[in-house]
Amino acid sequence: MDLLILFKAFLLGIVEGLTEFLPISSTGHLIIAGDLLNFNDEVGKVFEIAIQLGAILAVCYEYRSRLGKVIFSLPNNSQSRGFVINLFIAFLPAAIIGILLIKTIKAYLFQPLSVAIAFIAGGIIIFLVERRPIVPSIENIDSMNWKDALKVGFAQVLSLIPGTSRAGATIIGGMLFGLSRRTATEFSFFLAIPTMFAATFYDLYKHWHLLHSHDIGVFAVGFATAFVSAFIAVRALLHYIAHHNFMPFAWYRIIFGIILLIYYRAVLFQALS
Repeated sequence: MDLLILFKAFLLGIVEGLTEFLPISSTGHLIIAGDLLNFNDEVGKVFEIAIQLGAILAVCYEYRSRLGKVIFSLPNNSQSRGFVINLFIAFLPAAIIGILLIKTIKAYLFQPLSVAIAFIAGGIIIFLVERRPIVPSIENIDSMNWKDALKVGFAQVLSLIPGTSRAGATIIGGMLFGLSRRTATEFSFFLAIPTMFAATFYDLYKHWHLLHSHDIGVFAVGFATAFVSAFIAVRALLHYIAHHNFMPFAWYRIIFGIILLIYYRAVLFQALS
C-alpha cells in the first residue's frame, strides 16, 4: 500500500476531527486540504464523507452516558422524548433543503473561492454576534422547546454552504436565539449525530460503486485519526467555552479566508499567464 496515500489519509483525518465541531468548517478545510494534497478525485471525496463517521462516533462516545440514558428511558420519560423530538425537529430543515439543493450546491460551491468567501463572511458574523450583548434565556438543553429547536434547525441550513461550518451555524444561531453558550454548543454536538449519520450514509450509498477493497486501509486510517482528533477537539472546546468567547475563531476565519483568496488568486493568475 502506498505510504504517501496513507499519510494523506492520516492528515485529512486529523483535519476532519479537529474542525468538525469547531465553528471553522470541516468541509471547507477538507476541500482546501484535499486540493493541496491532490487528494480531491471522486474516491477522495467519498473518503472525506466516510471519515465523518469517525468524528461523529467521538461525540457519541463522549456523551455515551447521556445518550444511553435517553435511549433506555425513552418509553417512560417525557424529558427524554422531548430531547429526541427536538433533535428530530432541528434535523428536518437542513435534511429537506439539502436533498432538494445538494446537487446544485456541489456543482457551484464546492470549490476554494466560494469556501474562502464563506470563511470570511462567517468570521464577520461571529464577530458581530460576540460584540452584541445577549442575555441567554435557556441555560440547558432540557429547557428547550420545539420552537427553539426549529430555529437552530433553520440556522443549520446555512451550513449547506461549504466553508460556513455546521457547528458555527448552529452554535452562533443558538446563541442568537437565546441559548447559553454551553447549551448551544452541546445541542450542536447532539444535532450533529442524526445530521451527519444521515448525510454520510446517504452519500456513501450513492457512491458505493467507487469503493474497492484496496481502499480499506486508507479509509481505516482516516476514520481512526478523525475519531481521536474529534474526541480531543470536543473535550477542548467544552473546556474553552467555560471561560472564553468565540472571537478567536472569528479572527481565524477572516485571516484564513483572506490568505485563501490571495493564494488562489495567485494560482489562477499563474495558470492564465
